[in-house]
Amino acid sequence: SHPELLDWLALYFSENDWNIRSLIKKIVTSHTYKQKSLFGDEKNKIDPNNTYLARGSSYRLPAEMIRNNALAVSGLLSEKVGGPSVKPYQPEGLWKEKNTFSLRLLEYKESEGEDLYRRGMYTFIKRGSPPPSLVTFDATSREICTIKRENTSSPLQSLILLNDKQFVEASRVFAQRILGSQEKNLQEQIKFGFRLATSRWPKESELTALIELYQRQLNYYEKNKPAANQIIQVGASKMKSSNEIPKIAAMTLVANTLLNLNESYFKY
Repeated sequence: SHPELLDWLALYFSENDWNIRSLIKKIVTSHTYKQKSLFGDEKNKIDPNNTYLARGSSYRLPAEMIRNNALAVSGLLSEKVGGPSVKPYQPEGLWKEKNTFSLRLLEYKESEGEDLYRRGMYTFIKRGSPPPSLVTFDATSREICTIKRENTSSPLQSLILLNDKQFVEASRVFAQRILGSQEKNLQEQIKFGFRLATSRWPKESELTALIELYQRQLNYYEKNKPAANQIIQVGASKMKSSNEIPKIAAMTLVANTLLNLNESYFKY
């Protein structure tokens, strides 16, 4: 549909010493790529298939990036570049169940410290037994060459975002970030967290629903301290000492809700 554009990009690529990074940067910083995927009825009538690139495309982030995004929003993401592969959280004993008679890959030993929060590209992949949380979001098993990943939508994906150890921990740290912000009242704190997660301010109805969720959970955790202690202990990252455990636990549920919004793991 755009042969002249392809010619221009090919020429740009060759004139810049075949620099792939420069080419990708040129594409993703272009006005066309940065357009919103939202469009009005008029544009839909003229160009329903977006042949003329009048709007951006909408798609779910790849598996690795969904995890990266949750870690980045919470503040856990490691900025370290390079180095050996790392082993983030996965169900205990999984490699034993799917053992392929490799003694070296019989026991899965989770990484420690900063290595638990490296970008997804550094995750160690055992062929035939990749991390389940990535597979649920359509990452491949590496057993065969795959030209393009499938793009599915299933209830299991929501369960991962709600209950997976990595996402619950990210929600807890995100909650501490929200409560520790410079905003003075609950309404402004939740606005701050919403903008961090979605890059926009919440609508009045969204803000009201999130405040109600926080108050309901706070009431529950103030009456159930063991449940509050349980949720704030998920993950290896240490929580700063605090006398506001029920507040952190309640805000963790709000943060978890924010990370589950479509806008948090979709590109619009």
